[in-house]
Amino acid sequence: MPELPEVEVVRRGLADFTAGRTIDGVEVLHPRPVRRHLAGPDDFVAKLKGQTFAAPARRGKYLWLPLESGDAVLAHLGMSGQFRVQPVGTPDEKHLRVRFRFADDGGEVRFLDQRMFGGLSYSEGGAELPGEIAHIARDPFDPLFDEDLFVARVRARKTGLKRALLDQSLVSGVGNIYADEALWRARLHYARATETLKPLQIREILRHAREVMAAALDVGGTSFDALYVNVNGESGYFERGLAVYGQEGSPCPRDGRPIRREAFMNRSSFRCPKCQPAPRHARW
Repeated sequence: MPELPEVEVVRRGLADFTAGRTIDGVEVLHPRPVRRHLAGPDDFVAKLKGQTFAAPARRGKYLWLPLESGDAVLAHLGMSGQFRVQPVGTPDEKHLRVRFRFADDGGEVRFLDQRMFGGLSYSEGGAELPGEIAHIARDPFDPLFDEDLFVARVRARKTGLKRALLDQSLVSGVGNIYADEALWRARLHYARATETLKPLQIREILRHAREVMAAALDVGGTSFDALYVNVNGESGYFERGLAVYGQEGSPCPRDGRPIRREAFMNRSSFRCPKCQPAPRHARW
């Protein structure tokens, strides 16, 4: 599933193409991607016709397209959701679900979703922050992210360190890939009990999370397959820079020990057994 860097790449791509443009029409080619708009596809289309987009915004893994009216289109990419920008008349992609046409002579915006776990919805009054995602914490790149509060809440949570990093009520945008990479950089095991961590250690893991996500953002994010691409259909290249995630059996870049893959929360965690030994105080 796309994490913060991948969603930010998409947001930047859309910003160059949607801000200030007026919607001439919307075509919903399959109802499932607009299932969260409870009034149905026809109402979704009617609400958007004639509206003008402002600059797109993001919190964590969620993206929204504010409208000058004060409302917004809230988007979640799920596992395979993609926004594409295409010239009018370009043949439809196989998994095209929603099409946005504009009043000017420019191209159109398309929402594709092969597995259809993602989707779009209309958020009343959601231009600044959709109410549907107001419960999600700020992400580490947000200028208003409160690092002191994050440190205090992590130490009080009494959980495993990776669980805390993935908890969107504590910090948003950090998913499985970048949590594993940040933990490796910090030489910490994913099950380290948060109440045993010193404030400096928590700040250090947060710094590593920022750094690894910034590095991924610089190269367009991480693409393991064609399910994540930017708005021009191009893949990201950070998979080439991954130290541990997806590297089972490969030598650790620091000490050469084979990377291990271990079951974690119905998914996998990757770590170096020497750099990141199992802690005495663990919360699995």
